[in-house]
Amino acid sequence: MKKAVILFNLGGPDKLENVEPFLFNLFNDPAILNLPTFLRYPLAKLIANRRAPTAKKIYQELGGSSPILKLTEEQAVALESKLNKDDNGSKYKCFIVMRCWHPRAENVVKEVIDYGPDEIILMPLYPQYSAATSGSSINEWQNICKKNNFEVKTCILCCYPTDNNFIQAHKDEILKKIKNLDNFKLIFSAHGLPEKNIKKGDPYQWQVEQSVDRIVKSLNIKNLDWILSYQSRVGPLKWIGPSTEDIIIENSKLGKQIVLVPIAFVSEHSETLVELDIEYKELADKNGCKNYLRVPALGKNENYIKAMSNLIINKQDYNFNGELFPPKIQCPSKFKKCPCLSHE
Repeated sequence: MKKAVILFNLGGPDKLENVEPFLFNLFNDPAILNLPTFLRYPLAKLIANRRAPTAKKIYQELGGSSPILKLTEEQAVALESKLNKDDNGSKYKCFIVMRCWHPRAENVVKEVIDYGPDEIILMPLYPQYSAATSGSSINEWQNICKKNNFEVKTCILCCYPTDNNFIQAHKDEILKKIKNLDNFKLIFSAHGLPEKNIKKGDPYQWQVEQSVDRIVKSLNIKNLDWILSYQSRVGPLKWIGPSTEDIIIENSKLGKQIVLVPIAFVSEHSETLVELDIEYKELADKNGCKNYLRVPALGKNENYIKAMSNLIINKQDYNFNGELFPPKIQCPSKFKKCPCLSHE
């Protein structure tokens, strides 16, 4: 049985001249700017144009391009190998779809049609579900399949915030960094969202909290000093907090060593390699921090690859309605953007 695994990620510009079109794709997404097309399109153009100069400086720090595609390709190779090794009854092939840059869904759908799978598994590289990330990618894929009259049995693994192997992967990476450390603050940092998104029923913040709670319990360190915070705030809207910047400043002034964990990013990109590694380190140093450490994104961590492989192979254990295969975690009923609740 031939199975196509679609790995969703955000993407990033492959050269500096593509920074502005990448930003346009980001802000032209209805899940980001929920406006009619005739309003969203020009506004996305305006925002992209205004933010491009600053964004180009960020990508210059990375050598002129984002590493996210290369790193996602490495994850895809590792996952495909693991799947074909562990499931002798099926033949798996992994495909990458980036939401805001290449490879885009419209091109990958054609590649999958040519592959001719018996089944498609949609696997977001976003452990915690948000309508702005996983939801947007899944919707785009489904819409393009409809336009191409492409109908194949499709299974959606919408999220996995408390999967045991995912939690173990984070535990592994954290323990490597905090070995022999004392007087440190463990800061779990996730990409923020406008507060209004959460009030409208997006389960992202709640799922991030579940991930962190499970990781802290698995670490089982007495009197562990930890906190969850949020980064990458842009624009005038009120965002969920506390902000990672504020937590770094506060604990640096207290003389704490800082250990920062990217909890919602599984691939290194500008928001880890520049925002966390450069900008936040400078902030910590400026406020008296003597030691600033950053736990790497999970990448090809053996337990993370195992998490995805097991979820795909054993997806029937999570069967919700024949299409959705969520983890064994139930979002509270107020989070109406959760795909399980919206499909009830």
